Parts: sequence; C-alpha cells; structure tokens
Amino acid sequence: MAQINSMANNRPLKIIAGADDFGSSLKDALVAKLRSLNIEVEDLGTSKYYSIGEEIGRRVSEAAKSNSATETRGLVACGTGVGVAIFANKFPGVYAATCLTPAEALNARSINNCNVLAVSGNSTSPEVAADILTAFLNTSFKSPCPASGSVPWPDEIQSFFDGSVEEMSKIGGGNARAVDPPCFVCSLARSRQEKDFTPVDVMPGGSMIILRETPTSAIVRFKAGSVEPAHHHTFGHDLVVMKGKKSVWNLTKKEKYELVDGDYLFTPAGDVHRVKYFEDTEFFIKWDGHWDLFLDEDLAAANAAIDAEIKD
Repeated sequence: MAQINSMANNRPLKIIAGADDFGSSLKDALVAKLRSLNIEVEDLGTSKYYSIGEEIGRRVSEAAKSNSATETRGLVACGTGVGVAIFANKFPGVYAATCLTPAEALNARSINNCNVLAVSGNSTSPEVAADILTAFLNTSFKSPCPASGSVPWPDEIQSFFDGSVEEMSKIGGGNARAVDPPCFVCSLARSRQEKDFTPVDVMPGGSMIILRETPTSAIVRFKAGSVEPAHHHTFGHDLVVMKGKKSVWNLTKKEKYELVDGDYLFTPAGDVHRVKYFEDTEFFIKWDGHWDLFLDEDLAAANAAIDAEIKD
C-alpha cells in the first residue's frame, strides 16, 4: 500500500469514524491503520447506520463551518457503504461518497471534494479498503485522477469545479431552483423505454431493469395495488424510493415501514418481508451477489394477511 501523506494540504488532519454492525470490523481495521500513522482519529464506535451517518455528517458539517486550522473529514462504514453516506449527506458542506475501489476515491476527491469516505463492510477487504483510504487522504481537490486521464484538469474544468462546490453548498436553500428530473437515477429511469423493463414473473405487476453488475443495481417498477408475497434473499439490499408509496412488513423483525418518495430502506440477508404498493412505484435497489428470491407464502396468503391487518 502507498504511504499515506496526511499533510498533503499543509493542514493537520482529523478523522471522525464510525460504523454500523455490518461495517464495524472494516472500520476498526482502518482506524488502527490511521492511528499507526499518528493521524488523529475520533472513533464514535458502532451504532445503527442512520444514526452513525447522521452523527458523523453533523460533526463534519460543523467543522467545515468553523474555519479551524485542522481539517476534519469523516470515515463511515456499513454493509454496503450506501446508507451511511446518504445520512451523512443530509448536512451542508458534507460530500460523502461510497467508494469500492481506489480509483473511485481518487475521482471523488478530485471532482467532488469528497470529505466523508463511506466503505462497504460486505464488499471490501481490509487490504483494498486501506488502498481506498490512502487515495482518499492523499488526493487533493482538482488533482489528476483516473477521470482526467491521470493528467491535470484543464483550467476551465478546474474553474467549473470551484463553482460547483459553491453551488452545492446552496442546494436546499429557500431560493433553490427546481430541477427536473431531480436526480441522476431518476433521469436514467426516465430515459429508459418501457420495453427495456423485464417483468418479474413471480411478482405480478412488477418489472425491472439492471443498471450494472457486481455490485448489482437496478430500477424496479410496481403497479398500484401490486403485492409482493412474503419472501427472502440470500443477500441484503438497499433501496431508495424514487416515486410512489409502499408498505414493507419485515416479518423477521416484526417491523413495518411506510415508504414514499425519497425514503431509504436496508433489508438484511435472510429477513422475510412482504410488500404492498398503494401507487405506481419506482425504486432504485442495490445488492451484492447473484439475484435470488425464495417465496415464504403465496399471493393469496399475502393478500389475506394484509386484508386482515387493514380490518383490524
């Protein structure tokens, strides 16, 4: 692994770290590496992915406003690295990125001035994560990276980056300009034709399109009134609702979630869950490994269980 140069920007560096149960071992390995190099680390330990992502996002945001002589960045880990990044990014001045390779960390630092690194405890080995961390710490904003062909960015691109960071800090303010479509994933979904979506045979009313493989991500659509009977997978999966309304019953944990536009949910591997769609719904989903699905009840039983709950 390349030597970490924590003083590349001539400012002392502090890292605030934390993880959920799925990312705690990887986080511990990276914290140990940082401390062996005498980099200051505040380890917040292990908590739920949303609370640890929120706490680190809040602290990095506060540090960014303080103009301290010390540069503060964050390190977060969960099963996929996605959930913690989403919650950290709720705070102004926080640019969290999930990085699965050193090249992604180089690009995130160079292009986006990423100041919170999110890593995947399920997908990333400690050795690869150490190289990702090295790239995150050693790469300065606007520096050469794989996206630039490993050569310096042209002056006009560097000027664009400066403006983009300033504009990002204003997003969410009262005078924010409405954007249509609202995000890259939504734009990608709209650019697809209906014929590109493949029906989900075991789930009537559902269709999906694979966006990329390993880790796999897809956009899934369900028609209003559709029901997913209780089922489980051998993999955990993250999903973000882009539009629509759905209820998810995690029968393993005996919990129910009401999801609408913008909501996020992680379902662990093996957890049995049932879903009801109340509107035409689209969501982005990401998982590791090959797709599988094991039914734990039939459609009639699922509808009967939902009807019984509604009557109660």
